[in-house]
Amino acid sequence: MAATFRRRLQRGAASTAVAALVLAALTASQAPGATEAAAARKQPPPPPADTPIDGGTTYYTDLPPLNSPVPPRGSHGTGHHSGSAAGPTEAGLPATVLAAYKKAESAIDGSDPGCRLPWQLLAGIGKVESGQARGGAVDDEGTTLQPILGPQLNGHGFARIADTDGGRYDGDLTHDRAVGPMQFIPSTWSQGGPDHTGWGADGNGDGKKDPNNVFDAALAAGHYLCAGGRDLSAQNDLDHAILGYNNSEDYLRTVLSWYAFYRHGTHEIPDGSGVLPEHRREPRTAGDDRDARTGAGEQAGRGPGGAPDHSRQPGGSSTGKPGKGQHHPGKPDGTDPAPGGGTPTHKPTPTPKPPAEPRLVALARAGDKDLTATAGSEFTASPKVRAEDAAGKPVAGAPVRFTLPASAGARFPGNRTAVTVTTDKAGLATAPTLRAGDRPGAFTVRATAVGRGAPAVDFGATVKARPAPKADKLARTSDKELTATAGQPFAEDAVEIKATYRGKLAAGVPVTATMVTDDPDHPVENDKGPYFKDPEATGDHQDDPVRTLTGLTTDAHGLLKLPKIYTDTHPGTFLLRLTTADGAVLTVKLKVAPAGS
Repeated sequence: MAATFRRRLQRGAASTAVAALVLAALTASQAPGATEAAAARKQPPPPPADTPIDGGTTYYTDLPPLNSPVPPRGSHGTGHHSGSAAGPTEAGLPATVLAAYKKAESAIDGSDPGCRLPWQLLAGIGKVESGQARGGAVDDEGTTLQPILGPQLNGHGFARIADTDGGRYDGDLTHDRAVGPMQFIPSTWSQGGPDHTGWGADGNGDGKKDPNNVFDAALAAGHYLCAGGRDLSAQNDLDHAILGYNNSEDYLRTVLSWYAFYRHGTHEIPDGSGVLPEHRREPRTAGDDRDARTGAGEQAGRGPGGAPDHSRQPGGSSTGKPGKGQHHPGKPDGTDPAPGGGTPTHKPTPTPKPPAEPRLVALARAGDKDLTATAGSEFTASPKVRAEDAAGKPVAGAPVRFTLPASAGARFPGNRTAVTVTTDKAGLATAPTLRAGDRPGAFTVRATAVGRGAPAVDFGATVKARPAPKADKLARTSDKELTATAGQPFAEDAVEIKATYRGKLAAGVPVTATMVTDDPDHPVENDKGPYFKDPEATGDHQDDPVRTLTGLTTDAHGLLKLPKIYTDTHPGTFLLRLTTADGAVLTVKLKVAPAGS
């Protein structure tokens, strides 16, 4: 029935009125004394009006590459395109993260089909909020290996939200922080939504609602985006949904660019192998009237996490004023006013230390393979390091940056000279596939622990020159007799040959063509008969006879068409000798008839 009468709610006052009526009805239905009992319990203050889901904190501003993604060989593309050419690295989504987005889409398609939620929208938001859970640094259940926390929502460049969860999710007892792969503010997760039960969801069916779990966070984000009767296939509803996450036009454009990119195709990559974005929007400075809503800044892994104000539910617009029956956001400092207007009963407590995490003190080279490649090809192995704590145990979820000297010519995917990846559960960080440049030489790849003082690890890399293409046989592609009249040229492209090596066509093979005498034992360059012209000669020398041509090369199919062959006044049978550096020889007969015959 709900689907039959589904409609888009009017923005603004309509959603506010509905929320107020629901709250009033719930209050009126309570037994006598229930209201007083509830009031006696200490309730944390709700977020201030106009707070977006992620608190307006920092987000990644990197934009997708211009070329459309195409799955690499052997992968299973998830978009509309397919092919064998490897696409940009950014098109790879960590397996568990990708599964979470698709599972959320499927669940919402079953419960709210009119929303038309595409999983690529969740991927676009996940990219901007946390770099796809820091490149897929999650365990088998989808929970992040290390907490992903945004900066304190203390009003300095962001919304001001006093602690609402007692540090349960973010470990902070003074202010809220955005939490997890989709960066929910604790108050949004546990108290948001039209019925104040929170937007938190159980996406993996384990009976828990954990904002640090990508399955739970993706489903919760999907519900939030769909709320208010939205149809995300309509551009206006899509824009409002994204702006409800972070009320910033720049944020909207960035998410839409990734959404469009992922809709062109993606492919699955192993967890922990995703390349992190690198650029973040900084917090707005004091005096900017949008700094509490659109700021951005630090923190590798920032994401959604703020509760929508009850006067600005998803699908509605904000009036900036609390509706009837709503809680007032409290004093500007985030404390609750005491009964009777006296001094606040809530005193800020010192910020506790964040949850203990293994401290990375060293990076160790993993694997003894040397990094070698032939010019223009991929290296046979990738640089790999192991992050360790003081006890030598692996440290998971740590960002490691691999850097190349620009002069090396080698590049990571996307033509990058630097990439950041996170360590997996075994503490290993492996750089993406490295491709050598066109010139031989040696250089150093450096691995550093981002934000840590651990010594860097260097890898020596060697690029070898391409071996010269080989051919052990030359043959004509036609057995037609080659004839011309003295003083007249042979037919255009009269001589075509193919080169093979061990029975296979040989591309790029250098060939030398020489007009020779008919001495079978000592053939030397002939001084009369057929000849070529020098294509680079100019002026009086452009018609000079050339009877030896070098620099000829077979094409990608092992074929070579010789330049036009001219004749002088001498008739007879002449020989054209074709040779390669590997000793392949082909002799072609050229017959020249007398002039006037």
